[in-house]
Amino acid sequence: MNRIALVEDNVRLAGLVRLALSRAGVQVDTFSSIESAWRALASTPYSVLILDRGLPDGDGLSLVRRLRQAERWIPCLMLTARDALHDRIAGLEAGADDYLPKPFSMEELVARVRALLRRPETLKSLSPTFADLKIHPNPGLMICGDESVSLAPAELQIMLCLVEAQGEAVRRTSIEHAAWGLEDAVTPNALDVALHRLRKKLAAIGCEVAITNVRGHGYALRESHMAS
Repeated sequence: MNRIALVEDNVRLAGLVRLALSRAGVQVDTFSSIESAWRALASTPYSVLILDRGLPDGDGLSLVRRLRQAERWIPCLMLTARDALHDRIAGLEAGADDYLPKPFSMEELVARVRALLRRPETLKSLSPTFADLKIHPNPGLMICGDESVSLAPAELQIMLCLVEAQGEAVRRTSIEHAAWGLEDAVTPNALDVALHRLRKKLAAIGCEVAITNVRGHGYALRESHMAS
């Protein structure tokens, strides 16, 4: 049975989330602070982390950053009352995989958790390549020659999706589903933001691969001299 960590200091909400997930066959351990969750995550192989931003000992994003700096790639779903675009992008930039603003339905929460529970299987024993580009899913690196750059979890999923296609176009909705585990992106332009960051990262490591917009079909990786 899957076991996840829930970091939420609202006792009533934590109880409702725990009940909804237990009915879906997911065991939940609850924590009310960043530090108590950090200690548990250090010793228990949880499958998913559900994390509130507003916690008694700080912003939940600090725990996500701490985990990523320690090369811990547990999928993370942020829960927050903040729904402004810049807040959501801040969560994704910090390394969160998905973002669910309050109030939310328990059915949607369960669906998002199930999607994240499926994700780790795609990260096992993969080092896909395309032209001069190589992806190392663990610890989340994009490599070209002697240069490398780190990838946020959603960026990693996008690159794995595009590299797997080996130059063929991938539909926008398929890329969004790979990156965030849902049919739609967390925000309407979340994919555009992620692709912009990835293009800058590809340029920074001197890669000959470009992410191109294939009109009417989606996006594809192309070698720079072939990109239109």
